[in-house]
Amino acid sequence: MSPAIETNSLTRHYDTLCAVDDLTLSVNNEIFALLGPNGSGKTTTVLMLTTLLRPTKGSATICGHNITTESAQVRSRISYVPQDMAVDIRLTGRENVLLFAKLYGVSSPKDRTDEVLAVMDLTDRADDMTKTYSGGMRRRLELAQALVHEPEVLFLDEPTLGLDVAARKKIWGHIHGLRQKGMTIFVTTHYMDEADQYCDRVGIINRGTITALGAPKELKARLMKDVITVTGEGSFPGSDMDGVVFVGRKGNELSFTAENGRVALPQVAENLAKAGFSIHAMSLHEPTLDDVFLQAVGKQEEPHGFEEGKFRIMLRRRK
Repeated sequence: MSPAIETNSLTRHYDTLCAVDDLTLSVNNEIFALLGPNGSGKTTTVLMLTTLLRPTKGSATICGHNITTESAQVRSRISYVPQDMAVDIRLTGRENVLLFAKLYGVSSPKDRTDEVLAVMDLTDRADDMTKTYSGGMRRRLELAQALVHEPEVLFLDEPTLGLDVAARKKIWGHIHGLRQKGMTIFVTTHYMDEADQYCDRVGIINRGTITALGAPKELKARLMKDVITVTGEGSFPGSDMDGVVFVGRKGNELSFTAENGRVALPQVAENLAKAGFSIHAMSLHEPTLDDVFLQAVGKQEEPHGFEEGKFRIMLRRRK
């Protein structure tokens, strides 16, 4: 049996920019998270796998069907919940889901609508206008829409962005329930704690290339060292020290790994002081997925300025 998702040298160019470079990946019956900084190729990968964007070269199959030559068969087996809101606030929750059921040609659409609304704990509010729903309820409604035709593969783009902690936990509870029923779930997220806690495997993509792949526990174990985090101000050339490896910098925070963190702390402090770096605080901890991510992508520069207006609009839609 073919894997639910399989790519072979999947590549996408935008003029001279290579957004996804020779991606070879296999995902099957699991929750898989694709992590990466902005502009790393996450969205382009998802758009290709959901048949919304043609690859420049390479191939991919979903449940054994080619995304380019068998796009109709692929679409019948997947659902895609994008980052931006995908519900009509002028309809009730029930009407939103029923619309999708009819579009997909589901037999007994009313019964199936009631079923998925119950799965997402929305039965009591099903006949209320969607504009009265909270952000978490709207996201659960989007999941209900996505599940109405019983897809084999579910793509989720930032499923908990803008939600509070309680709503995020509830969404992941539903996602995990789908996984237990045998569905393959492909997620993109910026929340490392969620990927660490809920995902079976993660892939870290940087500049279109997978730089780390495996279960969160395995990736953290590969560091096999203590992590030293230093916050402060000033320049640092990024050089390694004896027994200490510089991992990367994020804003005013520097990260290092060391075989023996307690011994290395004064050495790191001394070398940073000599380099002109003013230390505000230092900490020592075991590796986290954030440390794995930082090591995989290194120092990142934002390709564009922060689009505050677009971000605020997106959060308003979730409220």
